[in-house]
Amino acid sequence: MAGLLELDGLSRRFGTVTALNDLSFSVPSGQVVGFLGPNGAGKTTTMRAIFGLTDLDAGSVRWNGVPVGGTQRRHFGYMPEERGLYPNMLVAEEVEYLGRLHGMDTRSAAAATKQWLERLDVADRSTSKVETVSHGNQQRVQLAAALVHDPEVLVLDEPLSGLDPTGIDAIGEVLVEQARAGRCVLFSSHQLDLVEDLCESVAIIDRGRLVARGTVDATSGARRLSVRLEGDREGAWARGIPGVTVSEVDGGEVRLVLDDSTDSDVVLDAARAAGRVTEFVFGRRRLSEVFREAMRR
Repeated sequence: MAGLLELDGLSRRFGTVTALNDLSFSVPSGQVVGFLGPNGAGKTTTMRAIFGLTDLDAGSVRWNGVPVGGTQRRHFGYMPEERGLYPNMLVAEEVEYLGRLHGMDTRSAAAATKQWLERLDVADRSTSKVETVSHGNQQRVQLAAALVHDPEVLVLDEPLSGLDPTGIDAIGEVLVEQARAGRCVLFSSHQLDLVEDLCESVAIIDRGRLVARGTVDATSGARRLSVRLEGDREGAWARGIPGVTVSEVDGGEVRLVLDDSTDSDVVLDAARAAGRVTEFVFGRRRLSEVFREAMRR
């Protein structure tokens, strides 16, 4: 299974508000792609546009070079951020029904529903009304509904929101499995550490425009250091060292970017002069740093 979801020049205005501004990027099959941006950046509008739920002023959405219409969308799975389930239906009944809406016959829909409810550990709630199920389990049910018809493309809006660590692990594992099986997976999240763990690449937007796109790379770019001093929460000692940029201070961890010509021993000496060094580790650029840099640009 191979394919490419292409978003080309998407533009959309709501009155005086520009929700999408000539937005273009692609999502290849076989990858989990994180779709990031601050609140109001246009992520949900983009996802709704993929499914024809938002009209575009300009631009197109293509799957394998073909403009996306009803035929293509029958092979897409969508998990909206807002609860997209009928609250008074039974869990299994609802997932089966949504499978049939995608063209499945009754027997196939029932078998796939059973499989996904078991896989997502909510089979014991199959005869419960959706409204009686916890928020976390409703997330699992909604993912089952997005997967029941074996889609080629998965588009998920904040699928990890409100989940406990067990739920996050369960859903994250499924997303990675789907990508490895050759499906195209695009999901949004504000939990950047989780995106960093799950995704091979990211697209970052702000005010409806693409501001960064690339792989979540563990090694490339300038050298990076994470330094922690006992009792230090501000990292003031690192500011002003030639060839060193303080990219982030998080809970006492000072993350530094070193120019190629900068000797790390100079940084270590400065840290020792300021206090007891408890951490001094070369590492990769964190996704949170990439995100903040993109927002500043």
